[in-house]
Amino acid sequence: MSQEIYDYANQLERAVRALPEYQKVLEVKEAIKADAVASQLFDEFVAMQEKIQGMMQSGQMPTAEEQSSIQELSQKIEDNAQLKAYFEAQQALSVYMSDIERIVFAPLKDLVK
Repeated sequence: MSQEIYDYANQLERAVRALPEYQKVLEVKEAIKADAVASQLFDEFVAMQEKIQGMMQSGQMPTAEEQSSIQELSQKIEDNAQLKAYFEAQQALSVYMSDIERIVFAPLKDLVK
């Protein structure tokens, strides 16, 4: 049985990669890479996200200036069709991933009840 669980996990991994929503994220990501403006905005977003996460982990909050920068970047992303499509595709994929996480972790939650 112990090997079987890894087989199921690998099967799930392949099934996730085969999802149309996953394929859409890959497709839009390639379009972003091919567009210099979208690629630059995406890189800025990733850097900003990492910075904010680091700050929050250390108990800090973004300053008013940083919040303003976040809002400006968010607006630029919203105005870029490729980035907007990317985040919409990510959202659709995250619905599946959230459901899968809930299902997979249900036995562990049962252990603490």
